[in-house]
Amino acid sequence: MTTDPKIQQLRQLREQSKLGGGPERIEAQHKRGKLTARERIDLLVDRGSFREIDAFVTHRTHDFGLDRQKYLSDSVVTGWGTVEGRLVYVFSQDFTVFGGSLGEVHAEKICKIMDMAMKNGAPIIGLNDSGGARIQEGVVSLGGYADIFLRNTLASGVIPQISAIMGPCAGGAVYSPALTDFILMVKDSSYMFVTGPDVVKSVTHEEVTFEQLGGASVHSTISGVCHLVAQSEADCLYLIRKLLSYLPQNNMEDPPFVKTTDDPLRAEAALDTLVPDNPNKPYDMKEVIRLIVDNGEFFEIHENYAMNIVVGFARLGGHSVGIIANQPAVLAGVLDIDASEKAARFIRFCDCFNIPLVTFEDVPGFMPGTKQEHGGIIRAGAKLLYAYCEATVPKLTVITRKAYGGAYDVMSSKHIRGDLNFAWPTAEIAVMGPDGAVSIIFRKELAEAADPVARKAELVKEYREKFANPYVAASRGYLDDVIEPHETRARLINGLEMLQNKRDSNPPKKHGNIPL
Repeated sequence: MTTDPKIQQLRQLREQSKLGGGPERIEAQHKRGKLTARERIDLLVDRGSFREIDAFVTHRTHDFGLDRQKYLSDSVVTGWGTVEGRLVYVFSQDFTVFGGSLGEVHAEKICKIMDMAMKNGAPIIGLNDSGGARIQEGVVSLGGYADIFLRNTLASGVIPQISAIMGPCAGGAVYSPALTDFILMVKDSSYMFVTGPDVVKSVTHEEVTFEQLGGASVHSTISGVCHLVAQSEADCLYLIRKLLSYLPQNNMEDPPFVKTTDDPLRAEAALDTLVPDNPNKPYDMKEVIRLIVDNGEFFEIHENYAMNIVVGFARLGGHSVGIIANQPAVLAGVLDIDASEKAARFIRFCDCFNIPLVTFEDVPGFMPGTKQEHGGIIRAGAKLLYAYCEATVPKLTVITRKAYGGAYDVMSSKHIRGDLNFAWPTAEIAVMGPDGAVSIIFRKELAEAADPVARKAELVKEYREKFANPYVAASRGYLDDVIEPHETRARLINGLEMLQNKRDSNPPKKHGNIPL
């Protein structure tokens, strides 16, 4: 044991820094069912790998008695560690110090760690638990937020950015997570909103609770702000680790390859009978996905939002892929505003980070109605179209059943640079469904028919036999092959390996103007 007073002083200061706001506030945090900032980091990163920086930083404010309240490391813990041996940078807001509020040095610490993440090309993970801006510091705290927002924007598409909301996140504080790639929330203990229940009540006279206004269930089902919901803080940190396993460190790397024991040539006979004979009968597209991907493991994103489209990560032959799939079990898989925007954002993330796109298509078209038209379905559908057109990663598409109208074009068709486009024999590729097509094409004949119902049934049958199949599209090269469903896994893995050195680019420009 050293007796050097300077080393002893250093050790004492380190211990003091680790206590945050002190034992009483740590206990209060635990009583709320929440972990401390450092406990969260310990669960997130590999054991013993975290290296803290700026542990001796303190605020510089003298007003409102703050000069008598100074805590080492202020209200945020910053540093780096590893997740499964791969470097990550982390900041974790400390609610035990000034309620985790953001002041000048708090912002400086976050900016420093974000700058390091950008320079070294590794993900940045923010663990948010903050009462908002530190009011005593006035405009300086607002400037600190803006400094962070700028870095979020510049880092977008360069390094993965992940935000975990582990307590309150209100006012200007919500915009940093909103600029990041993925937001995770904890059920019953985290919330996000621009204005709180008190302000809402004073302005609109609405009585609303924190949970009703901005809880995890609201943002994961109604607003779509939240991508993943965790049952507990430990579960949330585990989900971050799992999410990172599919992602590269930065936009210059390929996603990690993980060897699999699942046979790449595995044929799945159940797929041959999964699509019902009745074209109007639903089936679960997630079952299709599970039967095809490695070990049936599908890491779904936005699971409870816009459920008529499914997005998430999986592996095929060890390769990380992003999956986009129409869901015929929900609203017949139709594309509406929310589904279009959900898929578009996911596609753009995958394209940023070199993750191939695999699309499973069964889409009857875009959602009709005044609500959708007035809400901007044209603009939302264009976002999805833009995302697919812009993407230069390998794009593989499997049409399982319906591919009608403009939705056929949008869902990664050959015409918008789809690399490999397959169809099952059950595929129906046409401008519209047989029933609607016959009603338009043979309107006059049906009006004059002795038995319009019987005649329409005949014409629908003829139309279905002629057009409701994949062979017209295949004859024109719009499909690369019509395949048996059971061989889908093998064909997709082979296609991914064939495309692994794909090179494609967009015209030189500052950036495009996606129809936001």
